[in-house]
Amino acid sequence: MPTTHDWITTPITRDLLRGALELERTEHGVLPHRLPARARAQCADGQLAMVESQPSGVRLALRTRATALELDTLPTKRVYVGAPPRPDGVYDLLVDGRPAGRGSVAGGKTLTVDMTTGTAAVEPGPVGTLRFDGLPEGTKNIEIWLPHNEITELVALRTDAPVEPAPDPGRRIWLHHGSSISHGSDAASPTTTWPALAASLGGVELVNLGLGGSALLDPFTARAMRDTPADLISVKVGINVVNADLMRLRAFGPAVHGFLDTIRDGHPDTPLLVVSPILCPIHEDTPGPSAPDFSRLAEGRLGFRALGDPAERASGKLTLNVIRDELARIVARRAADDPHLHHLDGRDLYGEDDFAELPLPDDLHPDAATHRRMGERFAKLAFADHGAFAG
Repeated sequence: MPTTHDWITTPITRDLLRGALELERTEHGVLPHRLPARARAQCADGQLAMVESQPSGVRLALRTRATALELDTLPTKRVYVGAPPRPDGVYDLLVDGRPAGRGSVAGGKTLTVDMTTGTAAVEPGPVGTLRFDGLPEGTKNIEIWLPHNEITELVALRTDAPVEPAPDPGRRIWLHHGSSISHGSDAASPTTTWPALAASLGGVELVNLGLGGSALLDPFTARAMRDTPADLISVKVGINVVNADLMRLRAFGPAVHGFLDTIRDGHPDTPLLVVSPILCPIHEDTPGPSAPDFSRLAEGRLGFRALGDPAERASGKLTLNVIRDELARIVARRAADDPHLHHLDGRDLYGEDDFAELPLPDDLHPDAATHRRMGERFAKLAFADHGAFAG
């Protein structure tokens, strides 16, 4: 027989969450957002709307004597027509900073995406419950990291003892922006995305604005970063600009300058690290756009290919090598007047030797083992004594 408890229900409010920029009240509860409403209103892109509401890096942070808790949520599951079912999103439990459990919530809404037609449809579904029992006795700090790749409405929090917001840990806040790779892509769980691992190793508090498919130098994202408190900031840009075939070299340089200028308006002296793309062979010297490889989809797996022509570089189309050179040039020029601006070549996180050992499964996104490697390397490079984020 399951243990029964005298449950206490605690409203889920902003002061119980870390890593979200805003909470939206919904029909069922609250939905964490990683971009504020003003930013969301300036872009009607469905991809951005989906990924910014996937709570990568967002976690409940509680202090309590509870030995059991339940969290009711309404997830949105993604289904790709013709591809294998995706696993349920993962919730990671930390007690006093140490891993203490992992779980998932079944049910929820279903977002069905047909990559051959570019259409998507949402079907309703039931609320589910995540439960952790047998927590240590005594007062402790608890974090529940929400699934990094699954929209998660928070419906109710129940515990068998009162809770209060976890105290400020006094650590530096690291604000990071990047693509689906920073968002978490195929990491095993929310605490094992490369930014979450790097933050843990570096002893900092993460605010992750990794936005799958949407690291596109959007001014509203720069303004959100400008207005978000941070002690450390990084921007990893390039792959999505190529994926989307969004701009040419003439526009890319000024867009990078404008993005950095806006961040500097709110953080004039904060250490700011610009990270270029990791290795991605399909786009090293071949422009975008990227597109699904439907031959793989017919085999029941996802894959991507580059549609551009290498000869188009002459007309200003962007490749990863072009972008790396341009980012290095921009940072070197700006750093002459900005001693807190730094550059990191993304291939130092994942390069040719890594690809030979750990290839990108779909030719675009790293797997769980690669996320771990990238997180460990970023921590060594950025948080080391002479790194951009040295304490």
